[in-house]
Amino acid sequence: MTNRLSIACSSQQGRRNPRTFSRTSKGFSLIEVLVAIVILAFGMLGTVGMQAFALRANRDARLQAQATLLARELAEMMRGNKEIAVKTTSTDNPYLVSAMTIATPVYCMSIANAATGCTTTTDVASAEMTDWLARVAAELPDARVTVCFDGAPFDTNGLPQWTCNATGADEIVYIKIGWTRAGTDRSQTGSAALERASDTGSRPYVIFPVTGGNAA
Repeated sequence: MTNRLSIACSSQQGRRNPRTFSRTSKGFSLIEVLVAIVILAFGMLGTVGMQAFALRANRDARLQAQATLLARELAEMMRGNKEIAVKTTSTDNPYLVSAMTIATPVYCMSIANAATGCTTTTDVASAEMTDWLARVAAELPDARVTVCFDGAPFDTNGLPQWTCNATGADEIVYIKIGWTRAGTDRSQTGSAALERASDTGSRPYVIFPVTGGNAA
């Protein structure tokens, strides 16, 4: 009888213990789930920040590549019309500009003027710059362009500069392009978070030398 009683008590304890363990296990599982949710939330916040940075970096890289292609295109046009490109004054050389428009736009290369076309190499240069500057303005936000003979395109700190210093006879033409892009100071908001090419102290983002190449 005593043995049966002991077995019955053991059976009852065995039936109670699973329920106790089950309640304890459920409690710990809920805490673990909450902790996992918190960790996941922090991870997602970091991912969102990284995605925003990646999108901005991708946009900057695309604009940089586009500006480089435009500068290379202009350099090829100047090499193809070197009779005008070698002249050192903007009066004689329409390729030399410091603004987004030229003094006298020319459209002799357009389809509307295909019958007559350009009659001089100067007109060709003016027509090419009229079209090129318009495309730069359309493809780069708030673009700024300077094309000039320059002996020091970089300052003493090795940073690009807009100013042109042609003091001798051996300078070459440099194509300098800038545009508005997001600044690196994350504490700024609104318009203050933008770096504009027109701002005082701004620097060109692309400096492209026009060398003689195969056409020289």
